[in-house]
Amino acid sequence: MDFSTLDVPAFEGPLAQRGIGVIAPFDLALERELWRWVPMEVSLHLARTPYEPVPVSMEMAQLVSNSQHLAAATRDVLHVEPEVVAYLCTSGSFVNGVDYEHSLCKAICEAGAPEAVTTSGALAEVLRRLDLRRISVLTPYDADLTGKLHAFLAELGVDVLSSDHLGLGGGIWKVSYRTIAERIIAANHADAEAIFVSCTNLPTYDLIEPLETALGKPVLTANQLTMWACLDRMELPIVGPGAWLREVS
Repeated sequence: MDFSTLDVPAFEGPLAQRGIGVIAPFDLALERELWRWVPMEVSLHLARTPYEPVPVSMEMAQLVSNSQHLAAATRDVLHVEPEVVAYLCTSGSFVNGVDYEHSLCKAICEAGAPEAVTTSGALAEVLRRLDLRRISVLTPYDADLTGKLHAFLAELGVDVLSSDHLGLGGGIWKVSYRTIAERIIAANHADAEAIFVSCTNLPTYDLIEPLETALGKPVLTANQLTMWACLDRMELPIVGPGAWLREVS
C-alpha cells in the first residue's frame, strides 16, 4: 500500500508523549478528573501506595506518606521516563509539616525521579507566587487532620481566617458538587484572599470557574495545584479552570 496517497498527517507516530509519574494513595478514585488537567501530549503513569485498612484520618495520612513506599512507587514508573514524579496526596504531604514535605520530594528524587512535587508543596509554591497570606480552607477530613493543615499553613506564614471540614472517614469521591459548592461558599471569609479545597479525592474540576466568578478570588484545589506544579516544571501551560494560576505559569 502506498501511504503517500492517504490523507493523514504522517505515519512517524502519534504526538510525542511527555510523561508525569503520579504516586497516588490506594483509595484514589478520581483518575478521570486528573486527566482533565493535562494537555494532549502528556500522559499520566500511576502507581499507588499500599492498601491500609484504616479510615481517612491522621493515622492514614501517616501511613500513606511513608517515604519508603514513595520511593518504591517512584521506581515502578521510572521505566516510562516521566519528566516529573508527583506525590498526589494533600494530607500525606502536610501531616508532618514543611520539613517532612521537603523530605518526601528528596526521597522521590533519590529513587531516580528527575523532578519531584507533592500536593502540599504545590500549594506552598502557589501561595508564595501569588503572595497569598490570608486564606479560607475546606477539607473532607475530621477536625484533627484539618488542624494539621492549619499548622502546615502557619509554618508557611499563612493565616487561616475561616475553615470547614466534612468529617468523612471514606467515600470522599462520592460527595456531590452541590454539597462541595455549598460548603466552599460557607467556608469563605470576606477577608480571605483565596480558598483552598483540600484532598485529591474530592471532585472539584467543574466548580472552580463558577465559584471564582461568584466569589471574586482564587479557588485552589488539590488536583489542580499538583498538575500545575508538574506542568510548570515541564514548561507547559496549565489546562482547565484556574485563571489565577495562569498569572504564575
